[in-house]
Amino acid sequence: MFDEIPDMAAKRAEISPDATAFVEADTGRKWRFDEINLAANGVARGLGQAGLGEGDRLAILCLNCVEFFIILFACQKTGIVLCPLNWRQPAPELVDTLEPVGAKALIHDAAQALLATEVAQACAIPVLDIKTDVAGWIGAGTQAPAAAIPANRPWYLLFTSGTTGRPKAVIQTARMAWANAINISQATRMTSADTSVNFLPLFHTAGINLYTLPLFLLGGCSTVLQKFEPGRIFDLLKQGKVSQFFGVPAIYQSFRLLPDVGGIEWGAIGCGCGGAPLPEPLIRFFAGHGARVLNGMGMTETGPTVFLMDPENAEKKIGSVGRAQMLTEMRLDGVAEGKPGTGEIQLKGANVTPGYFQNEKATRDAFTDDGWLRTGDIGRRDEDGYIFVVDRIKDMYISGGENVYPAEVERVLNEHEDVLEAAVISMPDDKWGEVGAAFIIVRPGSVLDPTELRSWSRARLAAYKVPVRVTLVEDFPRTAAGKVRKPELKAMLP
Repeated sequence: MFDEIPDMAAKRAEISPDATAFVEADTGRKWRFDEINLAANGVARGLGQAGLGEGDRLAILCLNCVEFFIILFACQKTGIVLCPLNWRQPAPELVDTLEPVGAKALIHDAAQALLATEVAQACAIPVLDIKTDVAGWIGAGTQAPAAAIPANRPWYLLFTSGTTGRPKAVIQTARMAWANAINISQATRMTSADTSVNFLPLFHTAGINLYTLPLFLLGGCSTVLQKFEPGRIFDLLKQGKVSQFFGVPAIYQSFRLLPDVGGIEWGAIGCGCGGAPLPEPLIRFFAGHGARVLNGMGMTETGPTVFLMDPENAEKKIGSVGRAQMLTEMRLDGVAEGKPGTGEIQLKGANVTPGYFQNEKATRDAFTDDGWLRTGDIGRRDEDGYIFVVDRIKDMYISGGENVYPAEVERVLNEHEDVLEAAVISMPDDKWGEVGAAFIIVRPGSVLDPTELRSWSRARLAAYKVPVRVTLVEDFPRTAAGKVRKPELKAMLP
């Protein structure tokens, strides 16, 4: 893509100044595109007066709010690098995350004031308040033309969830944002007429990019909730205020349990799912209510959208994440181009990160010698070219000389009528080397016998794939994106 592109907020304000960009769910306030750009100009000036300039890192601790996006656009204008932090983490973890990137200041909202103060003191940096400092800057904004910005300059950093090790700071750029918007709009048919709801946490790629930032670039509108509230989101869907919706499987699971799930006109909503594959029973459940939920796959390192299933084949190709979208090249390591087969998914394209911030080794290890990003995911391409994510390479285990992919076992367990959600890991075994251990969340109102579940599974899986241990739990430890933290499940084993 291009070396330079126009300032996103300014260009959008130039094209559709009077259209609504955001709606605050709590207050009902509507922000036009020209107001967002005006506010971002004011914040850009204010950050400069506070001593921040191009290349400086600015941390932010806040719940979802329109001001976050205003600050994000202000950083794009100035070259300041925004560092969204996970407000669910305690101060010591945040300090460990923040210190390697060398932040110069920390912005916070009222809810995170105490946590922000503790982190800032440990890092010896000043704090800025969204409702005082930033609000004043917003009110002092003036219009300016859409200046060119470097497309591949670091814009903001997102810290990996840490499911496979210590978090790394993934560089995000304007080029990645545009590539993501094109990939999403091609797959979902998203336009400026669409509306969505922003509720996933903003320290995660899904909170920014699925679908709020691409919808902003296209000229559509997002309603902003401070955080995930199933009832309020459900009401917005029911009221027809959301035409494009993205959620992780746990969110669709929560909707399914609501008594009035059939009261939504699901067929009028574009429904996307990521973070993990949506189990087949859930796909069929929502299909029965008129919804075609599209499984997708991406990474923080890919901005994130790579794959998204097409609506026409969502039921025919259950379990597939579709094909790689317009601005992403994909190959399966060891598999001839276009041929069916199984191998590591490797990616290249405008949506792929330049690397990890100030971490040359991690960047070098993440890419092949010829420049393809290693995803660590095992993919299978079928005869029609559709991709199925088999599992994470690191999650696969070997039992009695046979490869076992936990995701495959989980898909089978999720088909049991009394299972709400399953997670499978490996555990050591003197005879077989490794065997499976399943953690199960039981469907509300159901009673599940672990022994019966193993017998039921044996009729559907090879013996070496059937979990030896079945543990019933209330919930799983999860990342902010809803992914199961499998290392923590391993720590729960006796």
